[in-house]
This record gives sequence, C-alpha cells and structure tokens, in this order.
Amino acid sequence: MELQIHDLVSSIRKEGIDAANEQAEQIIADAKKKAAEIIESANADAKAAAEAASREIAVLREGAIENAEQAKRDAVISFKKDVLAIVDGILASKVRDELSGDALGKLIKAVVAGEDVSQYDAEIAEVTDAIKAELADEIKAGLELKPSRNVASGFRLAAKDGSGYFDCSDEEIMQLLSPYFREMDF
Repeated sequence: MELQIHDLVSSIRKEGIDAANEQAEQIIADAKKKAAEIIESANADAKAAAEAASREIAVLREGAIENAEQAKRDAVISFKKDVLAIVDGILASKVRDELSGDALGKLIKAVVAGEDVSQYDAEIAEVTDAIKAELADEIKAGLELKPSRNVASGFRLAAKDGSGYFDCSDEEIMQLLSPYFREMDF
C-alpha cells in the first residue's frame, strides 16, 4: 500500500509538475506573442513617425527653398534700385554740368539754327556774360534771354506768341533719359 501511495503521490506530483510546466510554457508563449505584437506595433509607429517626419522635412525644405528664392529676388530688386538711384544721381549731375556755360550757349545755337530767332525767348537759370557772348549773333537777331526760376540748368525755348515751347532743362532731359537706364537687366 505504501507503494501505491508512493506511486499515487509520484503520479500527482508528476501531473502537477507537468501541468505547471505546460502552464509556464503557455505563459512564455503568450509573453513572446505579446512581445512580438508590441515590437510590431512599435515598428509600425516608428515607421509612421519617420514617414511623417520625412513629409514635414520635405515641406520645410520646399518652404526654405521658396524663401531663399524670394530673398534672392528681393536682394536683386534692392540692388537694382540702389544702382539705378546712383546712376540717376550721376546722370543728373552730368546733365546739369553739361547744360551750363559754353555748352549751354552752343546747345541753344543748335536748337535755333535755321529758325527766326526773333520769335523765341530762351529761359535760362542765369543770364551770364559768357552766354551773352556765345549767343551774341542770335541776340542781335532778336532772341531774348530771360532768367527763370523754373529752369535750374539747361534752357526752355518758348515761342513769343505762346504757341509752344521746347524744354531742354536738366529735369526734362533726365525724364527723357531715365527710362533707358531703368530697363537695364542685372
């Protein structure tokens, strides 16, 4: 009987150990399966996050490229404006300088050449002895030189009957020349 009890206890023990081992194997299998699911879910989340980050980087990169292009265009426009302002200043200064002294007298002579000068008044900034000397023949023929506050440099040739005038002042010449410089491409 003792042997039977011993066999019975052994059998119960074996069944308990086998059941515990089977339960442990099931727990381990479930844990491995759960770990694989967690890893798979984490990998999917990481892949989705990486794709979202790649899309965001592409959008940011495209925006940065557009901003850089806009900044480049703005810089070119600003540079062109600055250069044109300098060119306008130089041009205005040169035109003003060239429309005075001997050159002014020669220019008036060229404009009235072949005309009945007695029909015109030449408005200039200042009537000087040099200009009177340069235009002596024209003055004798009836051309009148008149100082004018409206002419800083150059002259305005006006018909005495008020029918019209020819404006050759520095401001008018600058307005005529400026468009040619504004169309410069950089």
